[in-house]
Amino acid sequence: MKVIHVQEVIDTVARLCQEANYYLGEDVQNAFEAALNTEISLTGKDILKQLLENARIARENAVPMCQDTGFAVVYLELGQDVNITGGFLYDAVNEGVRKGYTEGYLRKSIVNHPLQRINTGDNTPAVIHTTIVPGDQLTITVAPKGGGSENMSAIRMLKPAEGREGVKKFVLETVKNAGPNPCPPIMVGVGLGGTFEKAALLAKQALLRPLGQPHPEPDLAELESELLEEINKIGIGPQGLGGRTTALGVHILTYPCHIASLPVAVNINCHAARHKKAVL
Repeated sequence: MKVIHVQEVIDTVARLCQEANYYLGEDVQNAFEAALNTEISLTGKDILKQLLENARIARENAVPMCQDTGFAVVYLELGQDVNITGGFLYDAVNEGVRKGYTEGYLRKSIVNHPLQRINTGDNTPAVIHTTIVPGDQLTITVAPKGGGSENMSAIRMLKPAEGREGVKKFVLETVKNAGPNPCPPIMVGVGLGGTFEKAALLAKQALLRPLGQPHPEPDLAELESELLEEINKIGIGPQGLGGRTTALGVHILTYPCHIASLPVAVNINCHAARHKKAVL
């Protein structure tokens, strides 16, 4: 049985909150570089260069790459042989978010009630998703999610008969409706199956897969490729000013579903695809 004190959780979450906002992933930067070679719009090319420069400045100066430093979404993979001591795990996560956002001078974006709209002042509470896994490790992934891209996400309960083409139609419709609002180039997470809430979680989790890494199942990898191609034909382009680079990737996750259902969720991420992970 491995023992992990909550202070270690607090310090790790605080660090990950800052690192996720300061350091854009190498996979996204590589995707920007690749897009420069295929983008035909001069304005689009210029924007991609600006995004690369923005990422460089953020990285070298340890400052946020975007003013919207996001809702702190935290994924916990808790080994069943781990013993958390010194306090409650979720309290520790929230204290880590509080510490990370306050000490890192990250914008506090969370309000206490959807209708009362009073800022909590420290970016808590986090949204926490926990999975119990075998082993004696605790894996923590912090994925700050900006409001602009989150607002453009959607879910629909399709009829099973609508099948693959229905899924494609809904994903493309969602991206078209989003237009420039989620700060393209975007990443598109698609959740297929499960139930209403499971599909939404799958769509968000799909965004954690590194760009350029196709789905391991050939049919789903093909569907991802088809969707990416069709999305980039829409012409929204970088920052919505036209071009071929509307999306950098489409990632799909699936789960078994009811015989009468075909849930589909689309979670859009802006070009600041932020997530950092640590294993305790």
